[in-house]
Amino acid sequence: MLVKTYGSAVYGVEAISITIEVNVTEGLHTFIVGLADSAVKESIQRIESAIKSNGLYMPRTKLVVNLAPAGIRKSGSAFDLPIAMGILAGSGQIPDPEILKDYVIMGELSLDGSILPIKGALPIAIQARKEGFKGLIVPRANAAEAAIVNQLKVFAFGHVKEVLDFFRDTSTVSPVVADARKDFYNAPSVTDLDFSDVKGQENIKRSLEIAAAGGHNLILVGPPGAGKTMLAKRIPTILPPLNLYEALETTKIYSVAGKLPANTTLLSQRPFRSPHHTISGSALVGGGSIPQPGEISLAHNGVLFLDELPEFSRSVLEVMRQPMEDRKVTISRARQSIEFPSSFILVASMNPCPCGYYNHPDKQCTCLPGAVSRYLNKISGPLLDRIDLHIEVVPVPYGKLSSSEKGEPSSRIRERVIAAREIQRIRFTSHEIYCNAQMGSQLLHAYCQIDKMAASKLEKAMVKLKLSARAHDNILKISRTIADLAACEKIRTEHLAEAIQYRSLDREGWAG
Repeated sequence: MLVKTYGSAVYGVEAISITIEVNVTEGLHTFIVGLADSAVKESIQRIESAIKSNGLYMPRTKLVVNLAPAGIRKSGSAFDLPIAMGILAGSGQIPDPEILKDYVIMGELSLDGSILPIKGALPIAIQARKEGFKGLIVPRANAAEAAIVNQLKVFAFGHVKEVLDFFRDTSTVSPVVADARKDFYNAPSVTDLDFSDVKGQENIKRSLEIAAAGGHNLILVGPPGAGKTMLAKRIPTILPPLNLYEALETTKIYSVAGKLPANTTLLSQRPFRSPHHTISGSALVGGGSIPQPGEISLAHNGVLFLDELPEFSRSVLEVMRQPMEDRKVTISRARQSIEFPSSFILVASMNPCPCGYYNHPDKQCTCLPGAVSRYLNKISGPLLDRIDLHIEVVPVPYGKLSSSEKGEPSSRIRERVIAAREIQRIRFTSHEIYCNAQMGSQLLHAYCQIDKMAASKLEKAMVKLKLSARAHDNILKISRTIADLAACEKIRTEHLAEAIQYRSLDREGWAG
């Protein structure tokens, strides 16, 4: 008997519907065809154990399972459940096999019949609704994320017998109900970090506010213990809250990566990713035999923090250059090309030299001549060019450090950031960008006009600091953000002057 069930394969952050044909006929042996990997081919052992351990009948005849379209590679163990339902229907244990055509079924089976969670339940649900399926059957652990999708009935089960009972009588189970919008808007803040805890460092806070307001990349340069990591970890507290579209984008990535917290509908906090400096290129950018999102995609719509930047492998850092420019990662394989979004704010930190005390106001640098230059050269010029703000972090004097006076809270800084972002949202309404850092050359000429005095100042800075064309554009973008924070329609000379001072690594004295 030939029975069809339906599943879904995830590629990148999108899903493709897969037709699973199960033919129970006379003969011997079991065959799984349709470009299935080892995990899919091993499913028959898990399925047989799950069926037998629950007193159900496993046919001892010829089984042919075809996963169509045959030209697309299928991977993972999530096809266990739809194949099992096809076998049960083909052997007469589901009264009406035609009912299976209305549902997309996904789930991994354990040997006792329990249904284990899968990756990518959210994009699978979106695709199921797009193709007009009546419902989606997923493991209970994936219920919350799949139920985000409206106009699709989502049924969640924890055991194969529950799914079998459902197909014997679909009226016995109600679909999962989730109010994703309510959960999203009512989600509490999960961080206790705040800029009010930072003593002094007013100029650093100002630069972080500019970075947050315009979506600019920045690097913090300073000696050990100056507060670089502490400041970086507080950047998400001043970023604008995620909107629904951004939350859905980010949640899809975490769903595909299998990193979505249990019982989570939509992610409501901007991501903050801080990988260790021993990370590989594929772990940072994404890849693998079955392409998965890397850290830069997991930081999408949030912050990627690279602590001690020169300690990262240079080859690893270099693969970031194109994704930083394009705001997406393209992973090419022989049969396919997959894209992951990667629009993030890069925040990096580093010591000024190997010993950490070059240009320190109190401590003596012990590095040999030329060591500072060699240390900085671990980071390529093109990568530094893509970092808009270079910020010097100096140690806080004891008087300020011991003071009980609280600094400006994150909530107040965030209000100014949100106001500046709203100006940018209106400005870029007809363009596919949302902040100043994303402006291309045409938009730069349209929205970053400066007067003759400011142009003269910029020309002098370009000549003195030997800046590249990209650095020139970055200064104009930062100037535009500073003007937005001041609610000024035009960029003034003082805005440009402040932007120029944030190019500290271009100045003489950092060459060693």
